[in-house]
Amino acid sequence: MIPDLSIASTHQSMSQKRLKILYVAMKYNYGNPEQGYSFEHCNFYDSLIRIGHEILYFDFMTLLQQHGHSGMNNRLMEVVKTEKPDLMFTFLFTNELDPKVVREISEDTDTITLNWFADDHWRFENFSCFWAPCFNWVVTTAQSALPKYAQMGYHNVIKSQWGCNHFLYRKLDLPFKYDVTFVGQPHSNRRQIIEILAQSGIKVHAWGNGWKTGRLSQTEMIEVFNQSRINLNLNNSFMVGRKNNPTKRFVSRCLDFIPYGDMVKVKGNEFYDKFQDFLSIDSVLERSKSNSQLNYEQIKGRNFEVPGCGGFLLTGKAENLDEYYRISQEVECFDNNDDLIKQIKYYLENQEQRIAIAKAGYERTLNEHTYVHRFTEIFQKIGLLNQQIYH
Repeated sequence: MIPDLSIASTHQSMSQKRLKILYVAMKYNYGNPEQGYSFEHCNFYDSLIRIGHEILYFDFMTLLQQHGHSGMNNRLMEVVKTEKPDLMFTFLFTNELDPKVVREISEDTDTITLNWFADDHWRFENFSCFWAPCFNWVVTTAQSALPKYAQMGYHNVIKSQWGCNHFLYRKLDLPFKYDVTFVGQPHSNRRQIIEILAQSGIKVHAWGNGWKTGRLSQTEMIEVFNQSRINLNLNNSFMVGRKNNPTKRFVSRCLDFIPYGDMVKVKGNEFYDKFQDFLSIDSVLERSKSNSQLNYEQIKGRNFEVPGCGGFLLTGKAENLDEYYRISQEVECFDNNDDLIKQIKYYLENQEQRIAIAKAGYERTLNEHTYVHRFTEIFQKIGLLNQQIYH
């Protein structure tokens, strides 16, 4: 019996082979329909389907909830044997899939398997290194992970990057409505940063799970990107006094998956902040380091989505961001809280320069950083597509 998959395709013309792809990922954010569609659904699935590939949708989290771990994995194998897809494209969450089943598909069928690892910056040692050997190919967005893969003897790794689903994230003809906005959860020290900006006379409109304003729909978020004079992207690159804590970050993601998880995170972060202040030795040592010594955060999808909407992006520094955009010409970066305040005030006063940067970032995104570009390069490297590009 064939599993209850959503099989969908488009009829757009392509200049090359149309692939049959078994798409194995969560449809909903953390598997919860009440939280809306997942990042991967809105970006990976939506791009692949609009490009014109035939997609067999295997929503492993929904199927896991319906059929249990063994039942879901048995159905995955059944789909591969029955449908014989060219590619099984996977976006793992935790350990929902059975490594033995994935290995069997990789080694004993004609289907090429590939997983996109999202968090190799902090999950390589406790996640990616165990799963990578199960797949024929893996994708990483972390430059720092490449020598780690090489050290473990795994060579079928493709360095790619997040991008913009330009079919969805578009430049709209909307007037400015906000001076400064932020879309994202208030974890880490984001809430404190917004408060610091408010004390400096800068009002930031913020949305996301954990903020009083709540989560925006996909459509509303795209409108905000278009209607904001300055779109903030806050990461941890300038968070002095804190160390990268993989366990804390993993627990934070897991809390998103349970009822009232947002409330637990808010209270937990308040306690963590006070505890970190109490243990002030690490804080003092970290504050003594210069910004050049900090380990910058990974690039996020937001780094491409805002420019892809024609918005002006003011972002914390991220690993190798200058390889994708010219800083101060296509996007702008800040180093610390004082610099953030300074740059916000500067770009609110200098509209022509701000608009010019946004325009240049928009053009760069459409020319180089859409998921059409990303998937074309990936599928070429694994031998499924020729060297032409989509039209």
